[in-house]
Amino acid sequence: MAPNFSPDAVWAQCCEKLRAELPEQQYNTWIRPLPPADVQRDGDTTVLNVRVPNRFILDWIRTQYSTRLEAILASVSDGPVRLDISMAARPAMARPAAPSMMPPNAQGPHSLGTMGTALPPNALAARASGNYQGGINPLPPSAGPHTVVLSEQGEHPHNVVGLHGGQRRNGHPQVMGLNPGLTFDNLVPGRANQMARTAALHVAGAPGHMYNPLFIYGGVGLGKTHLMNAVGNALLADKPDARILYLHAEQFISDVVKNYQRKTFDELKAKYHSLDLLLIDDVQFFAGKDRTQEEFFNAFEALLAKKAHIIMTSDTYPKGLANIDERLTSRFDAGLTVAIEPPELEMRVAILIKKADQEGIAMPEDVAFFVAKNVRANVRELEGALRKVLAFARFSHKEITITLAREALKDLLSIQNRQISVENIQKTVADFYKIKVADMYSKKRPASIARPRQIAMYLAKELTQKSLPEIGELFGGRDHTTVLHAVRKIGGERAKDTELNQQLHVLEQTLKG
Repeated sequence: MAPNFSPDAVWAQCCEKLRAELPEQQYNTWIRPLPPADVQRDGDTTVLNVRVPNRFILDWIRTQYSTRLEAILASVSDGPVRLDISMAARPAMARPAAPSMMPPNAQGPHSLGTMGTALPPNALAARASGNYQGGINPLPPSAGPHTVVLSEQGEHPHNVVGLHGGQRRNGHPQVMGLNPGLTFDNLVPGRANQMARTAALHVAGAPGHMYNPLFIYGGVGLGKTHLMNAVGNALLADKPDARILYLHAEQFISDVVKNYQRKTFDELKAKYHSLDLLLIDDVQFFAGKDRTQEEFFNAFEALLAKKAHIIMTSDTYPKGLANIDERLTSRFDAGLTVAIEPPELEMRVAILIKKADQEGIAMPEDVAFFVAKNVRANVRELEGALRKVLAFARFSHKEITITLAREALKDLLSIQNRQISVENIQKTVADFYKIKVADMYSKKRPASIARPRQIAMYLAKELTQKSLPEIGELFGGRDHTTVLHAVRKIGGERAKDTELNQQLHVLEQTLKG
């Protein structure tokens, strides 16, 4: 080890290199919050100890970033260095801490055990999880040399005002707004919702103890509301006397306005501060509403103090919320923040087959693939396309085939084909990646240009009826094999790279209007 070796400098270099490589959202979610490393000596090896607040983050960093951290650490250090990432011990707090920040042995009988397995309180949670086997991390640990050691330590039903089961307590709804049809059983699992689903299962198994608050963000129609209701329904089945409220943020705003006009804020507190589980959709609607934010902050603090659980959704991550008080966004970020991504092709196919099965109809796999390839925006639009195909089959008394599906969806397909041209794709992609449209036709090959060009070729093949040679000609007279390589490369990476999948989803939605 060089005499002027600075562990802080090495760790800072590691983080800076990752910052340059990772999408900003990933870096801000997983790497930026990590504290500076503490230093120990193990013979000739310097050990950099990095502590994380909970096991979910520990396991996610292990599966997603350990290999890259190992390689960067080796490249920036002058001698043998080992990175040891482990759970941070939590000091006792005078005021009850947010449960997600407590050490495992303080989290009650259903918390994580020494090997990171959360035991559901009864068979319900296990059944609700589908193929869930109890471990928090369904992915295998990364292979390779152990230079990095990780230690043990549906739509918004906001207008629903009826009661689930009609239960009441002290004159207030005990359970309100839950949609009983949204459960873990009928939520199709996939890579797009893997993190959020796993976290939700743990919350359902040990509410008030882990990942509190749970903040789920993503685009419209991706299953955020479904996931929240699944947690509420699982808890209700396990604890029938639980006080649960699901609502849209607009309903909370309406309640604040109504109680402000009547000067009856005690009623507002009685409704929200006594809950065991609060599920609130689209908190970005609180933007610019100071009194609403004040009342939600009060409810938030009261619920955390009594170890009630809070699950929220938004269209962006906490730090990205505009016109929301920082003391709120910092609390949103204090538990666990997870994203739901646009579903990949295989997941869209699984959703179609399962939804059709629920209607008592067998959906041929080739038809499911045809529909899934042409409807990419979100699950809600996918379900709408399925309803059109099923209705068309019933009315025409025909079998479900690709020909029938093409006929049923001809309006959708014709709109897409009219709106999307290769030229429009090139301009949209160039704007998105901040390069010149002319770079799409040029012979320049730096990564900053070649990568967007490949993405544009991929989208041209996916969203237009052009052949490979035709696409190649529109990209500066390139050979069809160049286009084929780009299509296969981007298609393969999309299945593995969450951020690329998200970018492609945004581009597709932009192009489809």
